[in-house]
Amino acid sequence: MAAISSSPRTVEEIFKDYSARRSGIVRALTYDVDEFYATCDPEKENLCLYGHPNETWEVTLPAEEVPPELPEPALGINFARDGMHRRDWLSLVAVHTDSWLLAVAFYFGARLNRNERKRLFSMINDLPTVFEVVTERKHVKDKPNVDNGNKSRSSTKRTNDGQAKSTPRVYDENYAEDEDEHGETLCGSCGGNYSGDEFWIGCDICERWYHGKCVKITPAKAESIKQYKCPSCSTKKSRP
Repeated sequence: MAAISSSPRTVEEIFKDYSARRSGIVRALTYDVDEFYATCDPEKENLCLYGHPNETWEVTLPAEEVPPELPEPALGINFARDGMHRRDWLSLVAVHTDSWLLAVAFYFGARLNRNERKRLFSMINDLPTVFEVVTERKHVKDKPNVDNGNKSRSSTKRTNDGQAKSTPRVYDENYAEDEDEHGETLCGSCGGNYSGDEFWIGCDICERWYHGKCVKITPAKAESIKQYKCPSCSTKKSRP
């Protein structure tokens, strides 16, 4: 049974919980997709895909108590695994997961007032759905091309010695073109689309790109980083 370790109450807390659970799900269906696929053995019992508040994912049996502490994800996602094309199956799991994420957010948000709920779901709606992330033609790990000399977005370039250099966005006539060119790049943490008015940083190890705010890196801090390692690569490096 999946552990429950979050009890958010405010709009910001509920959105943070939603974003974290969503990040875990996005990772399961993109970076960890082979592991996720293998875990969903059709020979096992009814399995559910959970996203947790610490940005991890888990495939496990549903809660035993009725009613459960939180709304439950779609039951038995593993049974359809071998009866569908892999891409179609992942898309189906993504759609059901989007529904579950909204159900959990509404479960926490049911006690909010009308205006607070409106603000919460507006924040949620600003993020691409898990389905949109999973069905993107461009892989999540793809990164923006930061070597084209265009200064119309905030990104982190690297010199030959590895020194991080922040390129602040300057609004000009090339901005719209740049936004279109890299609009399919997705944040390795939240799965959000590339936006030219936000600071991004690329991992020198796995080459994934992240919102600076998602990995707690500011443009000023990036200036002093010789080689940036994302949270995932830092964790792998520290394992014995």
